[in-house]
Amino acid sequence: MFKKIPLAWLQLSHEKIRLLVAIAGISFADILMFMQLGFRDALFDSAVKFHTNVNGDVFLVSPQSTALIAMKSFPRRRIYQTLAFKDVESATPIYLGFGIWKNPVKKNTRQIMVIGFNPADKQLFQLPGIAENITKMQLPDTYLFDEKSREQFGPIAEIFNSGERVQTEIDGRKIDVGGLFTLGASFGADGNIMTSDTNFARMFKSREPGLIDIGVIKLKPGADVKSAVAAIDAYLPSDVKVMSKEQFIEFEKSYWQSGTSIGFIFTLGTIMGFIVGIVIVYQILYTDVADHLSEYATLKAMGYTDFYLLTVVFQEAIILSIVGFFPGMLAAVGLYTLTRNATSLPLVMTVARATTVLILTMIMCTISGAIAVRKLRAADPADMF
Repeated sequence: MFKKIPLAWLQLSHEKIRLLVAIAGISFADILMFMQLGFRDALFDSAVKFHTNVNGDVFLVSPQSTALIAMKSFPRRRIYQTLAFKDVESATPIYLGFGIWKNPVKKNTRQIMVIGFNPADKQLFQLPGIAENITKMQLPDTYLFDEKSREQFGPIAEIFNSGERVQTEIDGRKIDVGGLFTLGASFGADGNIMTSDTNFARMFKSREPGLIDIGVIKLKPGADVKSAVAAIDAYLPSDVKVMSKEQFIEFEKSYWQSGTSIGFIFTLGTIMGFIVGIVIVYQILYTDVADHLSEYATLKAMGYTDFYLLTVVFQEAIILSIVGFFPGMLAAVGLYTLTRNATSLPLVMTVARATTVLILTMIMCTISGAIAVRKLRAADPADMF
């Protein structure tokens, strides 16, 4: 019956402890890659969730702006100038700022992102909780709280859902939480609150009233976005940058990828996990070939070619990559859940990421096998007699 069992598997399973060590090593390398890729993707996903959920076609920002957490203001009249174009349906300003939030329970403070806009545009944000609470945020000093903010801001959602009044302070000013919405924390902002442009102006009194941070322009149905962007960009002065929604999203991603060291760190971590896996698998395969060198020499004496022996080693590498991948993926899913609950980052296992790591694992093991097969040159049949 052994004719149906690949020689490569028989070689690997002969030493049970060594096989388990190899699986553990590959799983460890896969976990490293899964976590680094997961953190990198969570970085991008959380960074652009605001952008993807703003209902607009063309966006205006200051040329000095680098990311959502580092926006520079520009004159509000620029977005109203775009109403001169026949394809423009509406133009809405967005105001962004950071305030010091006071935890109403523990009384500690933490920086929070404050988002302000004109509530007349009820469909500006496609986020759960905005449309149904739009009238509440128009009340004086009343804000909507992001229920996906990190727990350091306090159990705001639990208190609010219990029917109790939630009152706290931002920059020393008393405010009420009038409702909840869902956006989520990011690497740039641990939490978010949203309110009307009037309440925003009350909170940030030192800001010049005529300055905004983002201009959101909606085009009429059927209008060509690319042409509109080009026309508006040519019409407006150089103190604003005009982008499509796709460019607005890419604008944010490029900052985190190349404008900070975070993207590089996660990419480097993935490469290090890949290298660790190569070393581990190489040690396993090299030891296996060395321990069975006499058997390989016997196979050569029996007429088996070098190509066949190389195929056996590469089969071992592929088998190890597949067997070691699944425990690593299951462990990563558990770590994703743990991290997501602790940080509120959108860290989830995706088919694309699992496929990427599986391919990297197979390449990793194949490279290890290619290095280990050099030992087969020492398998000389003459040494057996």
